[in-house]
Amino acid sequence: MHGRMAKYTYSGDAQELARKAEEGILPIFQGLSGFKSYTVAANESTLVSFSAWESAEDAEQGNKAVASWVAENMSDEIQLVDTEFGEILLATALGVSTKAGITA
Repeated sequence: MHGRMAKYTYSGDAQELARKAEEGILPIFQGLSGFKSYTVAANESTLVSFSAWESAEDAEQGNKAVASWVAENMSDEIQLVDTEFGEILLATALGVSTKAGITA
């Protein structure tokens, strides 16, 4: 399983941005092959988006699929700092464990 991690700076209300992501980005992700989960977390200045995918290719496709939506709908409120991809090593909600033989 692979993850897409995107870090943003933001202005405005984090709860409102999360609502926009839930209503706009989540349906896009849900329509793509290999999608597993989506999380948004924020502190006072940073918003982090994490999505889980079956494969690295699925994660890359998810990234491409939402880029234009974010640019069109949230560019005034969030600015992308970094996007990274990696293997998910432990995720209790997804059933991924470091223990031998336990995978989602």
